[in-house]
Amino acid sequence: MKIKIMMLLSIFFSLASLAQTGSISGTVLDATTQEPLEGASVVIRGTNTGVSANESGKYSLKDLKPEKYMIDVFFIGYKSMSTEVVVTDGAAITQNFILEMSSSVMDEVVLSANRRPQKVTRAPATIAIIGAEEISNYAGSVGELASRQKGVDYVRSGVQGTGINIRGFNSAFNSKNLQIEDARISSLVATGLPFGSFTTITKDDIERVEIILGPNAALYGPNAHNGLVATLTKDPRTSEGTDVAVSAGNQSVFSARLRHAMKVNDKLSFKVWGEHTQGEEFDYVDSVYVGTTAYPELELDKDFSTTKYGGAVYYGLSDKTDIITSYGHSNNSNLGVTNAGRNQIKDWSIDYIQAKLVSPHFYANLYHTWSKTEETYAINQRTQNYVSFINNGFTEQEALQRSFTEQWFPIEGIPDGGVSLPRGSVFEDASRRFNAEAQYNNDLGAFSYVIGAQYQQDRADSNNTYLLDADGPIVIDQTGIYGQLEYSFDDAGVDLLFVGRYDDHELYGGNFIPKAAIVKNFDFGSFRATYGKGIAAPSILNLSGNLFGGLVLGNGDGFTLENGTVIAPLKVETISSYEIGYKGKIAGDKLFLDVNAYYNQSEDFLSPLINISATSPVATRGSTPIGDVISGSTGAFVLTYLNFGSVDTYGADLGLNYYINDNHRLSFNYSYFDFNLDEDDLANDANKDGVVTKTDLPINTPKNKMGLGYFYSSDKFYGSVYGRYVEQYDFFSGINIAAETQDLNGDGTNDILENARNGRTWNYGPLGDFVNVDLNVGYHITENLAIGASITNLFGSEVREFVASPTIGRLFQVELKYHLPIEALRK
Repeated sequence: MKIKIMMLLSIFFSLASLAQTGSISGTVLDATTQEPLEGASVVIRGTNTGVSANESGKYSLKDLKPEKYMIDVFFIGYKSMSTEVVVTDGAAITQNFILEMSSSVMDEVVLSANRRPQKVTRAPATIAIIGAEEISNYAGSVGELASRQKGVDYVRSGVQGTGINIRGFNSAFNSKNLQIEDARISSLVATGLPFGSFTTITKDDIERVEIILGPNAALYGPNAHNGLVATLTKDPRTSEGTDVAVSAGNQSVFSARLRHAMKVNDKLSFKVWGEHTQGEEFDYVDSVYVGTTAYPELELDKDFSTTKYGGAVYYGLSDKTDIITSYGHSNNSNLGVTNAGRNQIKDWSIDYIQAKLVSPHFYANLYHTWSKTEETYAINQRTQNYVSFINNGFTEQEALQRSFTEQWFPIEGIPDGGVSLPRGSVFEDASRRFNAEAQYNNDLGAFSYVIGAQYQQDRADSNNTYLLDADGPIVIDQTGIYGQLEYSFDDAGVDLLFVGRYDDHELYGGNFIPKAAIVKNFDFGSFRATYGKGIAAPSILNLSGNLFGGLVLGNGDGFTLENGTVIAPLKVETISSYEIGYKGKIAGDKLFLDVNAYYNQSEDFLSPLINISATSPVATRGSTPIGDVISGSTGAFVLTYLNFGSVDTYGADLGLNYYINDNHRLSFNYSYFDFNLDEDDLANDANKDGVVTKTDLPINTPKNKMGLGYFYSSDKFYGSVYGRYVEQYDFFSGINIAAETQDLNGDGTNDILENARNGRTWNYGPLGDFVNVDLNVGYHITENLAIGASITNLFGSEVREFVASPTIGRLFQVELKYHLPIEALRK
């Protein structure tokens, strides 16, 4: 018996040895110069299996099972190539690639749509791309380039204050578009707001920015609700050298940047970066109303500054596997618009540390983010506090000192009598976030699959200044698991994609998030149809906020009023999105079209702050008496957040790029957005006044917007002229109003007054209704030295793009950049 078993094992191993794996290797070269294209991606279609060409342009795909493979080769700025290769038992196949340069959008490569490299025409989503060359040739901020993308609502609230929104429902506290940087969630822990100018990344280290329109939560988790903005930085192995840049402009803006990257040897590479930017905000003071009397913002500081630095180390464990570690820091002081006015942000720092393992089939990501501020404060509340003391006979010195934490309330009938109540305006923050992700991908017959899991722990710590965290940090765990299945019918040119995700959050529970797509590919482009679900999760501030001495309380546990009314705790806001689109060439090889149409169904909106004690005092928050939640509170005035209503939104985006030749390009973008709101359904009555109006469900998006641009590039000169039109629209966000005079509820009385005080703020009228023309020019003085200049709002028209922000005129900036090649450093 033993002999028979040994014979069977011997036969088995003999047969197994007959099925030997093979390999594909070769070089990737420039068609014109025959120079190696270091960093070119060579990928097996439909999988995450791929490698990058080395400094000699060589690549090697090893351990391949005997079968037929479709090999795709991508390199930014070059035409992509694809070829079919049949691997037989033990074969070592040589396959070289010669790539031609291209400026066509058809040859763009994207990474974020389904977490692997693919041509933009095959991606199952509408994606706007801002590439490294466009960023390098633009003398202004990277955020400004987002205004040129279709489907993107771009707003400017100051010199540095730029932001984007996607497909409706913008606000001064918008967290519905998930932003990630090198696979890190880049948002504040407690509020969920994107970093914006708080980012630790510098302009010179950005490889590309990919903006996905529509929900993408199935792969990226909660808050990829209306869209995803992914920033990817440069690999030091393909971007060696030292870059130095200085720039200056009006508003006393000055910036200096440094980046250095190099390969130490075949295994070890690193990069470091740093930046300091400073300037002065526009001359604008937002009035703070106490009763009907307007006061200037107290001790307003218009100077802003940002300092950031960091570094990353890349270590190759093998030809296919890398370990990447990085650290980044930023420190920021500026003015920030909020739903309650403006914040004076002082020395708010962001830090992160990250480690990634990247291999063809396995990916792991571990990172820790923390923030710190001790002196940031809400200008509106502090001003009100100060006025309360001054108006009641306190000295200037005492009023200034006590205005950070208290407000004085006189008691009628008692001379010089009154009481001081806690109305803290200071925001301290020492919050931390821990994230971990593991992902595995492989093939199962004709299918490609991805499975992964993500874990996140938020530790929100405000030192009891704006959260209910008197007993220590608020710790919330959430876990997500996801799976993706993809099948390509290459003969039919059809790609199918199915994604499912389940998220479990400690406070708002579990949610299933699906996505499905079908893409029909042709040589000239592709048609697609997609369905996706997204969720907008309440932030820790929404759930556990405690602002201004308990005037604002988070709704994580629900409330019970003294009259017995029960207010449910918050749950997630959901969106179901249906989209069709086409990407590809029309009328020959010079005109590229990217067009989509979408229909969204949204439910359970997160309301603006609502006075829930208008009909009856609040008795308990959850099961805790309100007086125990906030010492001394009677529950007579409590603002919080609710879920309410539903609305259908729909629209279309159109992008045209016409390539006159290799030097000249024209672009045109147009976006349309509208909605259906059932005004007879009182479930849509957010403020519970018995009437549904558009302030209950602030859309805050123009119906029509468009852009037209001309772009030129040559060996020496480069430049662009871009015009942007935004239709007039009303904007409502908390206490902030920017709208025309109107009767909202039809009772014959105007509820909104333009150029007048409305409640606690001044309404300067609706936003939009402008045409801006931007100019950017540059010249390569030498191969490594360039000078550029950008002018935003070339003709100096007065434009207001956001509530509680100034009218912005012309902005200009001049930038000088020098690149020292790595060869010069090694000599």
